[in-house]
Amino acid sequence: MRGRRQATVVVRRSDGSFARLDLPISPRTASWQRWPLLRGFVALAEAFTIGRKALDFSASVVAADDDEQVHPLAQALIFVVTITIAIGVFVVLPSLVANFIGQLGAPVLLREVIEALINLALVVAYIVAIRHIPDIDRVFGYHGAEHKVINAYEAGLPLTVESVRQCSRIHPRCGTSFLLAVALIGFLIFLSVSGLPVWQRIIARIVLIPLVAAVAFEAQQLAANYYHLPWVRWLLAPTLAAQYLTTREPNDDMIATAIAAFEPVVAADQLADAQPAPTAGVVSGLVDTQPTV
Repeated sequence: MRGRRQATVVVRRSDGSFARLDLPISPRTASWQRWPLLRGFVALAEAFTIGRKALDFSASVVAADDDEQVHPLAQALIFVVTITIAIGVFVVLPSLVANFIGQLGAPVLLREVIEALINLALVVAYIVAIRHIPDIDRVFGYHGAEHKVINAYEAGLPLTVESVRQCSRIHPRCGTSFLLAVALIGFLIFLSVSGLPVWQRIIARIVLIPLVAAVAFEAQQLAANYYHLPWVRWLLAPTLAAQYLTTREPNDDMIATAIAAFEPVVAADQLADAQPAPTAGVVSGLVDTQPTV
């Protein structure tokens, strides 16, 4: 869970206890960090950094339970290989297939549409496939718990397991919806390089990924701010429906874990509002807590 001042990672150990890591977030003091598009780059860079630390922390907790240690070099190698495979499958492969269709006589616009559809189909197929992996299915349960807790908080409901359980597992500010926004906006932006040779197009698409993500970030934030309007809800319906692929109904343990991660984030934001905390000399720490279901 992430707030304005802090991100908190909570991992449930095999014995039922919680391992918690608090990651302080420095305030954006520079004016350029709040400019449109640039703030998207900043937010995505922060999300990337927090995500890496969260994955490393959770892996270390699980490895400690199993008496196995994952070497940092092995973690870095896994990350590099994963990124390389992702670019190959979701960027290079669709471009090569669409380019072959273009060589058969398809117009440029049709080729671009086909490439976008292939990319989207691969993403959906990938999500559907990994849902059958028990560990990933469990992750999707925690994803649903995260959404339920945030929905309960935004609705002013008490953060108890019973109260959170009744909330929706769908939320407009979700990474799944963000991926679909990236696909749509990427199609529009990538049209600007559609006239290049195939390998130049592929390189250009990879280079433009940060720009596409920043524009998608702005679009998602804008849509979330006006989510109360019926026409915005109608427009977002396909992206919200996609969240049913990456979330499932969580059990009580998952909800309790999500609450345990969210409460410190809220407390940090409230403390910052009451008395701004210094940005220098802050060190992240590990805290052990017990579940309070």
